[in-house]
Amino acid sequence: MEIVETTSFKIVSTVRALRCALRGEREHEGDAVHSDSGERNTNEKLWFKESSAKNLRNRDFLAPNTVLATLYPDGQVPSTVLSRILTLRGCGVLPVAGCEVTSEGLRVTVDRCEAFRGVLCGTSAYLRSATQRQGRVLINCPALHAKQALPSPDTLSLGQLRTVLIADHLGALLRRQGYSVSFCPALPEESDINSFLRTLGVDWPAESIGWTSEEREEKMRNSLENCAYREREKEREKRWSREGMEAGHGGRREEVRINLKRVMEEMHLQGYDPSLGTCTVQREALCHLAQLDRATTDFPVSVATVLHVTSCQDEFRQQQTAMLWRASGATATQRLVVCGPVKTPGIQMSSAQYLQLKRAQMKEASEMKYGDQVEGQTWDDIIRVMTCATVRFELLSTVHTSPVTLEVQREGGVSTKGPRGGVFVMYNCARLHTLFSSYEKGVEQGLYPEVPAGSELDFSALKEEGEWLLLFNYLIPFSELLDQSAQALDLEGGGARVNLRTEQVCRFLVSLSKDFSSYYNRVHVLGEPLPHLFNQMFCRLLLLRALRELYHNALGSLNLPPIPQL
Repeated sequence: MEIVETTSFKIVSTVRALRCALRGEREHEGDAVHSDSGERNTNEKLWFKESSAKNLRNRDFLAPNTVLATLYPDGQVPSTVLSRILTLRGCGVLPVAGCEVTSEGLRVTVDRCEAFRGVLCGTSAYLRSATQRQGRVLINCPALHAKQALPSPDTLSLGQLRTVLIADHLGALLRRQGYSVSFCPALPEESDINSFLRTLGVDWPAESIGWTSEEREEKMRNSLENCAYREREKEREKRWSREGMEAGHGGRREEVRINLKRVMEEMHLQGYDPSLGTCTVQREALCHLAQLDRATTDFPVSVATVLHVTSCQDEFRQQQTAMLWRASGATATQRLVVCGPVKTPGIQMSSAQYLQLKRAQMKEASEMKYGDQVEGQTWDDIIRVMTCATVRFELLSTVHTSPVTLEVQREGGVSTKGPRGGVFVMYNCARLHTLFSSYEKGVEQGLYPEVPAGSELDFSALKEEGEWLLLFNYLIPFSELLDQSAQALDLEGGGARVNLRTEQVCRFLVSLSKDFSSYYNRVHVLGEPLPHLFNQMFCRLLLLRALRELYHNALGSLNLPPIPQL
């Protein structure tokens, strides 16, 4: 079940309305043919949203000549179509200022003054997911399950760390879309791995040290022993396992072997490795299943989704675990988020060593730029957050199925001066904080009045090309960006794997920071305290206030707090 936001401007809604106008359809007729995700689920792409500063100087949307030639035999757009486009109205549709047939195709421009007013007078609608869903999601991270021993910062590989950070980010994104999210496994409260994850801003669930999984392991073993998919061999072929020789189990226990291929075939499960055959149930698998069983105790399991966020090296093992859980009677939908490896050419490095290196680089870069100022608790906190940002952006900015290569041996550390991922993003977020601190001091000194309500401002003063670019490319589409993770979960019959586009927020923030930095370096926001300049200054402050909130919201999905200075 989902609740759709209907009042704010949407790129998808505008593209859908433009498509219907171009084809001569009523919008509800277009909806019947095409999904409500607009162009993304159609075989034809009629309209293109512009994003470059160069193209946005003269158009916002374009239907190329190739499209026009397909729709109209002579390539001439009927005047009735142009009239429909000029009078477009509808829920979420941006106001149209003009349309014109040019040598490149049919171009449409938005009424920018009206768009600025609509967005900046109702910013909150653009900072949350456009669609609020209802459901339960369990995010399972196999890298954190105990094998021979509990993982530690020194044994956790960088590939496994990547899966943990992706799981953490997914949880934050899905919660923003209305899902109830929980994580598996719970970690011992005072363990080294739990403390390490907290250092990285990962709030993973913890449990008291006294809890054991023995009872649930026995429960899962009994379920598998009695399931329909157990292979029952002749007496002379029986195998015995010493894994059951523990207190209370009494001697040897018969080996339990499950035919996973039968599980796949009889339950019509798609996308799993066809080489999954018969699997002998080991203690490690029982412990994993016991944690899953515990995590779903209060779940309406039949309508829940379980995401196994695993590395490509562990995918086969996790498919086995998923099939064993299904064989034991679990009915939750299970999907695998498979993550590519992390490579460090020329050196092997644990997660603990990697974090230590990044912290040292961040401290060195800060001392080179700020000198003796870098001391005390405030700077310790800044360096910690900047280190976390560096780690998260390096490991999350790549499509999760692709490998990540870290140049950890290259000379030099981190810098705030170039678009280098997390540090660059945090630096520009801090610049906004500094701007508003300066403005508030000016108000206290009587230089500037308070920013009035948006309804009292004339937004035609926002003429600088960077201002429209920031609104059109970032503020308006942000809520739709937040929806993308959940859209893949809504697809049926998608197989075992699912691509949740976990790289999108990091890439969005880096791109935003480049465009904001360019604008901020070019435009003097806080002008002379002259009344005739206040309207433009106030309009710009509303725009940048909205961007500041966008930064905070997006960084929050990465569990990164904004920093007040840098």
